[in-house]
Amino acid sequence: MFRLLSIIGATLFAFQVQATTFTLPSPETRIIGHNMILVSRHEDTLLDIARTFDLGYHDIVSANPDVDPWLPGEGQRIVIPKRYILPDAPRQGIVVNLAELRLYYYPKPASGEAQRVVTFPIGIGREGWRTPLGRMSIIQKRENPTWTPPASIRAAYLEEGKVLPDVVPPGPDNPLGAHAIRLSNPSYLIHGTHRPYGVGMRVSSGCIRLFPEDIEQLYHKVSLGTQVEIIYQPHKAAIHNGQLYLEAHKPLDDIDDRHTNNLTPMVQSIIKVQDDSLRDEDWPFVEQVVREHRGLVKGLHQDALPIVEDIWFLHAGMKKGSTAKFRAVLDKLDLGYMFWPINNRAHEEMVLGPFESEAEAIQAAEKITAAGVRVWPVMLSEDAL
Repeated sequence: MFRLLSIIGATLFAFQVQATTFTLPSPETRIIGHNMILVSRHEDTLLDIARTFDLGYHDIVSANPDVDPWLPGEGQRIVIPKRYILPDAPRQGIVVNLAELRLYYYPKPASGEAQRVVTFPIGIGREGWRTPLGRMSIIQKRENPTWTPPASIRAAYLEEGKVLPDVVPPGPDNPLGAHAIRLSNPSYLIHGTHRPYGVGMRVSSGCIRLFPEDIEQLYHKVSLGTQVEIIYQPHKAAIHNGQLYLEAHKPLDDIDDRHTNNLTPMVQSIIKVQDDSLRDEDWPFVEQVVREHRGLVKGLHQDALPIVEDIWFLHAGMKKGSTAKFRAVLDKLDLGYMFWPINNRAHEEMVLGPFESEAEAIQAAEKITAAGVRVWPVMLSEDAL
């Protein structure tokens, strides 16, 4: 049996919504989620880990710039960036922030209920095929859609020596995947993909791509007429518990011709959330956040990852269904009592622990993975405990 540091307050949670959903405690809430450090296995790639935690290529690579995306290696400590500053945009319908390659959906709350937000990583248009900015709405939804390549795309493929058919039928070779949502600018869709590695990259012809499992969730949540706001905000700021937090992403060259170290957009974001001017000693920190553009939410003069060291947990990822599988295996192994409630969690998110050492967590992870659910040892940020 695995020893615990403490089991006081440990509770078994069960939710009926997806793990990418967060409840906003108040209308003023701007920051959601929490960060983690994960220990990789020899067979892991950053892309595999990213998809398991509902992150895109952009998210995971920006947060781990010194890690080989394809061969991180056994025992590598990987940053899992699951803390976000919500974009400065109306909280209704769908908000797409091209700068962070991320979609936010705000379902209309029932009377007396708190607002929720569902967030997914996305792929967007490559340079020369930019995803358009602006306000649109959903005008059509199709399951198992056919794809009729536009003349512009057919011509682009032909230049590369590739001939596209007039119509691509539903199936595994259809670039739209199994679900497609058409926008009021009808040339553009929010859809799935048969190439999920492109989520978190600029690889499309202007459409917005989601992981197949994510578009399936979004497709069944949204209705015709839902507003879709496509924005560009590489720099975000928010106040949380009296503390200023910053988040910066690399500017997209075909949208933003400002130099990477230009502080003006971040200054504008800060001015929107606080009246007081920054002190002279604050500016080097702000400049560092903008220059590094790692996409991590950082408190002013704080590390983005105030991790509680050497207190270990096990995490099974944040995909739909992961919680039910995790619970079933742990009930079978008589370990369900070790579920640990965490703060700032997404719905359905849970961890097992705490464990007294990394070795003990790895031992438990091997046993649980062998029983049918893949789990990883993680350390959590202070705000999660």
